[in-house]
Amino acid sequence: MKPLWQEFTKGFNAQLPPFRLVLGLCPALAVTTTVEGGLGMGIATLLVLLMSNLVISLLRNIIPNSVRIAANISVIAGFVVIVELMMKAYTPTLFNILGVFISLIVVNCIVLGRAEAFAKKNGPVRSMVDALGIGSGFTVSLVILGLVREVLGRGSITLFSEANVKFQLLPQTDGYVFRLAVEPAGAFIFLGVILFVINLRSKKEKVAQ
Repeated sequence: MKPLWQEFTKGFNAQLPPFRLVLGLCPALAVTTTVEGGLGMGIATLLVLLMSNLVISLLRNIIPNSVRIAANISVIAGFVVIVELMMKAYTPTLFNILGVFISLIVVNCIVLGRAEAFAKKNGPVRSMVDALGIGSGFTVSLVILGLVREVLGRGSITLFSEANVKFQLLPQTDGYVFRLAVEPAGAFIFLGVILFVINLRSKKEKVAQ
């Protein structure tokens, strides 16, 4: 059995959701036009993942196999509703930015995948550590993608719209040369570039070994 620290750190390397497991690409492409969007979606997913892993782990010996998938989805959906209502009440601007993608956490392959691959086989402590690692890795990935796209596409970094926390790094112009970065096509391009760099690094590490 792996030490707890390895269960946590795998979410930043071997099982990094969007770039290693190639999961959760829908929100990674859709909400990362700003750092705030990536951070907000990452934290929302992390919270749902953390609580659903905990509950499913506690109920793993009670839920019959015949209804396991349906039960897992019901648990996840319940926590998605809680997170959605909290965001709507306390961060309405971010809620509007993320839109329907908050509700789509229910069908996020990362969340259901961790429930099936890990929480149903392990105790609550290990399941929560697993969720923290995978969720944190997913959040960092979205923030990095959002940072690259926002800086190149808008010349700014937006952290918290509710308090108007925004840093303009480059002058705003209508014909900004990297405007493609915040367009849908730009999401695919920059995701592909990051995947290329990570895969290239992995190949070099294997050759070195």
